[in-house]
Amino acid sequence: MNANVRMPLDARPAAEVDEGQLEIMVCRTLPDIMQAMAVRTLVYVGEQACPYDEEYDGNDFAGATHLILRRDGEPIGTLRIRWFADFAKVERVAVRREYRRGRATLMLILAAKRLAEKKNYRKILGYGQVRLIPFWEQYFNAQIRENRDGFVVSDHDYVEMIVEGVPPPDALTLDSDPLVLLRPEGAWDEAGVLDTSATRPASNLGGLSR
Repeated sequence: MNANVRMPLDARPAAEVDEGQLEIMVCRTLPDIMQAMAVRTLVYVGEQACPYDEEYDGNDFAGATHLILRRDGEPIGTLRIRWFADFAKVERVAVRREYRRGRATLMLILAAKRLAEKKNYRKILGYGQVRLIPFWEQYFNAQIRENRDGFVVSDHDYVEMIVEGVPPPDALTLDSDPLVLLRPEGAWDEAGVLDTSATRPASNLGGLSR
């Protein structure tokens, strides 16, 4: 998946807000992360009155990837993906109130799905609020997990939803080119700085591995 995502969504009704230039990026810098946290604070702490310690739960820098959605450069949405052995978990989906009538939420989750598929995941787990079950079913063909009870987190009721991933032919595997696996998260199709370094002859034979 390219880090920049612009997706035609013909199935969606016309947006009721001027969406401008929408772009999704993988957060790779401190300013990116700060923008993602700002959006989450507005949505979860501000609107939903989620306690700070429940929103910032210790998982933001533990095997997690954050996406940031910008409109004309302004951060308007974010989500977090956590990676487990045989499934990816999409969570902390947040879009600022004034941009929810467009396609922002759908774009974010689609981008997360494509990122997980590129990383060769076939199971994507989401905790969907009960009121949003139709959204997950309609746009992602998600299935509520059988024989699992719903649960309450931070005063909202949830169910476990499973989205089936379909990895592309060029999904990442153990046999992928070493230089591809060294590229920045989400930019595996673009030559990175270490691709350039590979053109230099080795001068540190027997050095530490990356």
